[in-house]
Amino acid sequence: MVFDPNNNIVKLCIQGMALEESGNAVEAANIFLRAWKEATNDFEKFTAAYYVARHQNTVVERLKWLEESLRRALTINDVTVKAAFPALYTGIARCYEELGQPGKAKENHEKAASFGGNPTDGGPFYHGTKADLKTGELLTPGATSNYDPNLTMNHIYFTAMVNGAGLAAALAKGEGAERVYIVEPVGSFENDPNVTDKKFPGNPTRSYRSREPLRIVGEVSDWARLTPEQKKQWKDKLANNKGEIIN
Repeated sequence: MVFDPNNNIVKLCIQGMALEESGNAVEAANIFLRAWKEATNDFEKFTAAYYVARHQNTVVERLKWLEESLRRALTINDVTVKAAFPALYTGIARCYEELGQPGKAKENHEKAASFGGNPTDGGPFYHGTKADLKTGELLTPGATSNYDPNLTMNHIYFTAMVNGAGLAAALAKGEGAERVYIVEPVGSFENDPNVTDKKFPGNPTRSYRSREPLRIVGEVSDWARLTPEQKKQWKDKLANNKGEIIN
């Protein structure tokens, strides 16, 4: 499933998140509830319920909506949604803790922990950069972050969405041409915690990271390139982002 920012329910949730950030919790809650009522499939219901849950005034109501979100998610066979299971099960476990039901809390904590290990995404995977590289070369952790010049990255990042890699290439440091390489992780990898469950539940951008190298196996040239205005907007957004990078 390809994440669609133009989907009506996704747009409503983005609107609700903007209201949250501006301190308008009541209006945000109304928008999320509207998204739930207008949702027409399990993905949309899963997404909307996730947001409705966090605006409930009681533990019982929060638990009801988290369980509804999980119920919908369990019907969707998609790696982007499966990435939300740990957070959903953990949220449900915490509700049971607050309700004084340690047995059910333990059960759900164990389910959350069971989703460790490599994501099940089979790729293909891409890495965007301005570096001129050749097939067979290895990309390794240890570079300076594109978003924080004082941070040396402990991981190498990649995505299963070619346009996402194209965005990374556009924002990468250097004066070279934007390049998107097809890569293979040579070892284990994980969902990128800097995006997973940060805005939308799960990992809709199919973004990953590894402490081990990526091997370049090819290059692509066809992706949606940003206009100069879009690049400026992204760079301004990153310059104003005060969030901490999980390294």
